[in-house]
Amino acid sequence: MPELPEVEVVRRGLERWVAHRTVADAEVLHPRAVRRHVAGADDFVQRLTGHRVGTPSRRGKYLWLPLEDSGQAVLAHLGMSGQLLVQPHGAPDEKHLRIRVRFADDLATELRFVDQRTFGGLSLHDTTVDGLPDVIAHIARDPLDPLFDEDAFHRALRRKKTTIKRALLDQSLISGVGNIYADEALWRARIHYDRPTAGFTRPRTLELLGHVRDVMNAALAVGGTSFDSLYVNVNGESGYFDRSLDAYGREGLPCRRCGTPMRRRPWMNRSSYFCPRCQRPPRVVS
Repeated sequence: MPELPEVEVVRRGLERWVAHRTVADAEVLHPRAVRRHVAGADDFVQRLTGHRVGTPSRRGKYLWLPLEDSGQAVLAHLGMSGQLLVQPHGAPDEKHLRIRVRFADDLATELRFVDQRTFGGLSLHDTTVDGLPDVIAHIARDPLDPLFDEDAFHRALRRKKTTIKRALLDQSLISGVGNIYADEALWRARIHYDRPTAGFTRPRTLELLGHVRDVMNAALAVGGTSFDSLYVNVNGESGYFDRSLDAYGREGLPCRRCGTPMRRRPWMNRSSYFCPRCQRPPRVVS
């Protein structure tokens, strides 16, 4: 699934092409694309039409389009293969086009939701006083958020009694960090993914957060990480951070720091990539 950098790249594209435009009409071409909108496709179209889109927003891996003066927002679930594309009017429909949104202005572009595997979709939700769709109000701030509380995160980390990679992927503690960027940040910090969080000092926590931010900003600079054609920005272009990965996907290749062959271990139905020399496992695994 796309992680924070990939979602932020999409958000920035939407801010350029979709913000402050009024919806003229919408078309749902596959009912699964609005299955999270429990009132159904017709209600989704009716509630969307005529509203002006505000500035696209993101928290962690969650992306939404606020609808001005309605108290609602369109939450985008990208799932495994969802794409939000800005296309010219009259451009050929994509094979897996699910939703089309047209706007009431002279700009000759429309917004399309394309999803090959149909795990994603769009849905309308009421917003909180902070402007978040109510269904994601429990999601923690992400490390690129200016209001992210480092001290609160450290205290929660110490209380959690878990292991560090589990904590990084816990959306109630910190949002936006997925499997790829967790492995990258842990490699940079020389921390094994199974290290217990109870022993983390505040300086160690802050150092790790710095690496998380660095790796995400580096990924943002090149458009995110695209391992196949499914992860693209609003113009259909792929990101190139996969060419700069230091840990993820490098099993058997030499560690870029010490030359030791990188290892992969099964982890929570995923994989963890690490250097056995630079990231020594803890003596006692929590």
